[in-house]
Amino acid sequence: MENETTNLFRRRDTFFGICEAVGQDFDFNPLWLRLAFVAPLFFFPVQTFIGYFALGVVVLASRFLFPAKLGNTAPAATQPAAIAPAAPATGELALAA
Repeated sequence: MENETTNLFRRRDTFFGICEAVGQDFDFNPLWLRLAFVAPLFFFPVQTFIGYFALGVVVLASRFLFPAKLGNTAPAATQPAAIAPAAPATGELALAA
């Protein structure tokens, strides 16, 4: 998953970015959380919106109380990998399957 540098509340493709923020915090695809909010939306629309915005308040409070440290969030892919030693040549060619 890519790290977004824009504010989740100001992006045009999210509705306050609540599911995206929870997905980033717990490292899962936010689509699953969005789908979990769609099913009860048809049967309990008021309670679903209340639950969604309550989750938004929790996310907002957690972001203010525990801000992410930008220096320690470097992905592991940017670290240089150790180069493996080349296998010794045996004189035979590998067969392609």
